[in-house]
Amino acid sequence: MKCAVLGPEGTFSHEMALKVCGRDIMLCPTIGVVFAEVASGGCTGIVPLENSEAGGVGETLDGFMKTDCHITAEYYLPVRHHYAAAVPVGEKPSCIYVHPQSHGQCSRFVDDLGVPVIHTASNAASAKAAAEKPGTAAITSAPAAGIHGLKIIWENVQNSDNNVTRFVRVEKGPYPRGFPYDSPDCRKCSILIDPLEDRPGLLYEIIGVFAAMGINLSRIESRPSKRGMGSYVFFIDFAMTSYSGDAVRRLKEITFVRELGCYSGTEVV
Repeated sequence: MKCAVLGPEGTFSHEMALKVCGRDIMLCPTIGVVFAEVASGGCTGIVPLENSEAGGVGETLDGFMKTDCHITAEYYLPVRHHYAAAVPVGEKPSCIYVHPQSHGQCSRFVDDLGVPVIHTASNAASAKAAAEKPGTAAITSAPAAGIHGLKIIWENVQNSDNNVTRFVRVEKGPYPRGFPYDSPDCRKCSILIDPLEDRPGLLYEIIGVFAAMGINLSRIESRPSKRGMGSYVFFIDFAMTSYSGDAVRRLKEITFVRELGCYSGTEVV
């Protein structure tokens, strides 16, 4: 089955898709379009969910809010960013093109460079923009730099040598027979909680459900609900245990819960 990912060629999403999906890939202009293609049926998708340096990927979280896509697997990819340009070494570029997530992951280098920053839709788009405008530079991947004929001037300009991005595979619609909380093959579950109300102690009550059942949370992140200032939804990842199904049923008694997926443990690529 075809796999939809953020394009063009040379993005880290494209690199991950090549590793796990082969070459039957559909390149999309935005992560939102990836979700739309998956939701329409006929393909799966690979999207970045979070980065160890820059945190959650807003477009991906929004995709789960807007569609009924669910998660069926996760993959981790070590990420290496490079400073590339067509200008000679030693000359300062007039500006630097960089994706917002990459900017966060390479903030120290970008700040020290001291030139105007222009955000782009992807790392590949950054390389393309720098190649098309003489005197500029880009933070990009090695494949994207090669595709667009840029010279890598400095390698590994990310803030951390342990920079890793977590990707997830997304598929259309809910599970046909409910989530496999009793499956021995699943090691992690993800849910979206939308409180739909603002009352004292609600978040404490939600976290307390997991604490009472001895379930470890590996991630909790808030995201604006789009209903106005101060209204948020919460994305939660937790370890699979024999009590996971009971925990979700208890949560549904006190708030709105959408199950995003139960899936196998981390695969480091």
